[in-house]
Amino acid sequence: MPTVNIDGKKIEVEDGLTVIQAAERLGIEIPHYCWHPGLSISGNCRMCLVEIEKQPKLQIACNTRVAEGMVVQTGSERTKAAQRAVLEFLLLNHPIDCPVCDQAGECKLQEYYMDYDRQRSRMALPDKVRKHKAVPIGPLVMLDQERCILCARCTRFVDEVTKTHELAIFERGNHCEVALAPGKTLDNPYSANVVDICPVGALTSRDFRFRARVWYLQKTDAVCGACANGCNIEIFHREGRIYRFQPRANPDVNQYWMCDAGRLSCHGLQGESRLLEVLTRGTDSFAVGEWESAVGGLASTLRDPAGGVAFVVSAQSPNEELYLLRRLAARAGAMVAGVSWSPADATGDDFLVKADKNPNTAGLRLFGLDGGASLDAVWDAIEAGRVRVLVLHRSDVVGWASGASKRVREALERVPYVAVLDTHGSETAQYANLVLPLATYAEVDGTVTNHAGRVQRLREAVPPPGAARAGWSVLADVVARLEPGLTIASAEQVFTAMAAEVPALAGIDHAGIGPHGVSVRA
Repeated sequence: MPTVNIDGKKIEVEDGLTVIQAAERLGIEIPHYCWHPGLSISGNCRMCLVEIEKQPKLQIACNTRVAEGMVVQTGSERTKAAQRAVLEFLLLNHPIDCPVCDQAGECKLQEYYMDYDRQRSRMALPDKVRKHKAVPIGPLVMLDQERCILCARCTRFVDEVTKTHELAIFERGNHCEVALAPGKTLDNPYSANVVDICPVGALTSRDFRFRARVWYLQKTDAVCGACANGCNIEIFHREGRIYRFQPRANPDVNQYWMCDAGRLSCHGLQGESRLLEVLTRGTDSFAVGEWESAVGGLASTLRDPAGGVAFVVSAQSPNEELYLLRRLAARAGAMVAGVSWSPADATGDDFLVKADKNPNTAGLRLFGLDGGASLDAVWDAIEAGRVRVLVLHRSDVVGWASGASKRVREALERVPYVAVLDTHGSETAQYANLVLPLATYAEVDGTVTNHAGRVQRLREAVPPPGAARAGWSVLADVVARLEPGLTIASAEQVFTAMAAEVPALAGIDHAGIGPHGVSVRA
């Protein structure tokens, strides 16, 4: 393993590592545009030129491998002069539209100009090369050719990652431009990743354009709940509203990418269909209730159900909720149906998208809830009069029913007491005696287990709207009423109790899960 000296700091690294990667490990930024760790090395922007001892010319750090005894200077006068020259060339024909550019605040041209350049342009404004602006090239992506610096990240992405080849660079010299290949539209399942990797404002999101300035937004590390892959994401939000999802790097799950469906799923988490109040069944309609009485009433019903109890719980539930539901069902002597439901037309691919559209199917297995009663067994028990209380947790059984919807509706009408705990209103909730509004996965602390058995952290990005509460909090209140003296005040406490009971989680603490999760046998 060679030892390299960068700006007076020594580091030992593995063979084959590049100078830019070694510098990154030392916390030294080498400016770059075309290099991206998830793509092949292009080496065309020349922004990462550095001075290497005994080398007569400056070398690009993105494609220079470290060698034993190598001495690198990233801030020498020769390097600084090269950086200023590169930036001047890149800015020669760049438009003066920073105030209206949606990349402002995330633009590497802006940042590097302030950090490494700060010289006036020698190009007169009328002499700049004009290209096409605000060209929609796909459902999610807008192209501004004038802003493009030809780093070729986008073309490499569609050639190397999606292998769909929608984009290419055409023309020559300062008339070069990124454009759609003949007959193509940028409409693959991962198209919006080109927006994430564009270092300037050439490719912007048609979904996010002009909705918010990024410097007003906060971001929270999280996990996408759109399918069983559990892609790592950043949630961008402000004042309780989610504005966008972007991928967060995790080499064990999603590398640097995420699918378009997962990216757009942020909109479904907030909207008119959200349940915002506790609802209790009145004579003719629902009435708004209070949490204290609602939870107390549910606990009393489960303590003395005057008949059988059945739970239906879906793989949309985080691990903490599954654990508490299992504990609650055991206390109530209930039959439990753990359901991992996906639409009939759900599809996946051999990259990131899974046909299983549930974030925690592996969690059902982890807690032994996948091998219990089936939904049909629940309906059979109801029809036989053996179920008097039915608890539906994140389970839209009417929406799932398809051809069996008549049987499901009749079963729901037959049960004397139905409790629905969910995030969104549905036809299923219309049959309930009690409706409890829950938080979505973007509004809670907790964990989920992806298809490969990796337990990953959920974090509260925004508070639940209205009267909605975290599912673990609601269930902990119910359990506490059935187990006097029990107090659970956080998702971390629930995880600690889980780890003590579930062999696969033994020795794992909440903080130890880390940003990339931890693999368990699910």
